[in-house]
Amino acid sequence: MEKPNAQPLRWHASIQLTADYLQRQGVPDPQVAAELLAARLLKCGRGFLSPHLECEVPAPYREAMRRAMARLAKGEPLQYVLGEWDFRTLTLTCDRRALIPRPETEELVERVIRFVKAGVPSAAGGRPFIVDLGTGSGCIILSLAQELGDGIFLGTDISPEAIALAQENAARCGLAGKVKFAVADGLDEFEPETVDVIVSNPPYIASAECETLDPRVKDFEPRRALDGGETCLARHGGSMGDKPGKRSVRGIAMRALAIVLVVALLSTTLLLYRKTEVTFDVRD
Repeated sequence: MEKPNAQPLRWHASIQLTADYLQRQGVPDPQVAAELLAARLLKCGRGFLSPHLECEVPAPYREAMRRAMARLAKGEPLQYVLGEWDFRTLTLTCDRRALIPRPETEELVERVIRFVKAGVPSAAGGRPFIVDLGTGSGCIILSLAQELGDGIFLGTDISPEAIALAQENAARCGLAGKVKFAVADGLDEFEPETVDVIVSNPPYIASAECETLDPRVKDFEPRRALDGGETCLARHGGSMGDKPGKRSVRGIAMRALAIVLVVALLSTTLLLYRKTEVTFDVRD
């Protein structure tokens, strides 16, 4: 309990005390983290903290800051502590059901947008049908739906928990009526000829490498979304679908993934599929 004559804690002091503590605990970018925690509580952007800095921090907010500091000190990623994260034009709910959306994935979305706007002949002769394999939080397919506007958008994931999160994000972003989600492993539910664009940020880390990851990744983000198997290829071979009677693109996808591994891409991969062509568009 505070003493009656204790000086009130102002936001500027709270932020600095938080940053100092986080720095001592080895939390990355402690000043940024402290400011983002304060902004989250104040329901404002980090750039709009100034009007609040001389205001007193209410007791419930002080307790919330302490709880957040403790979680960060234990290694939990800032994005999970905040419970949300910005991705391109969207603010998405972010928790341990899916990987944290990363800046490299924003580049992937940009490449898909350029590809589609350059002119993708639709297999159905109308709006392009775009599928996001391993959708996770839904950040990719929701951004595509938001920014492209016209199209048929579907996100699939093997994890029911991830699909639930993606659906929550669709509702949060006002895109629930525009983007559909399904629990599925790859494209076995579709005729390949009906899909115009497939985009995926699949598990890309070899099983043996997973234990060497930063604890903030290894101990908190879902292993299934990180672990690509012994060779990083094992979990992608079937993702393109290979049911009897369907034209398989597995071999092409595997070769493209091998190219990605050769160039040691450890962030995102982009798969653009149209009819019988498969292209991985990585980095220039």
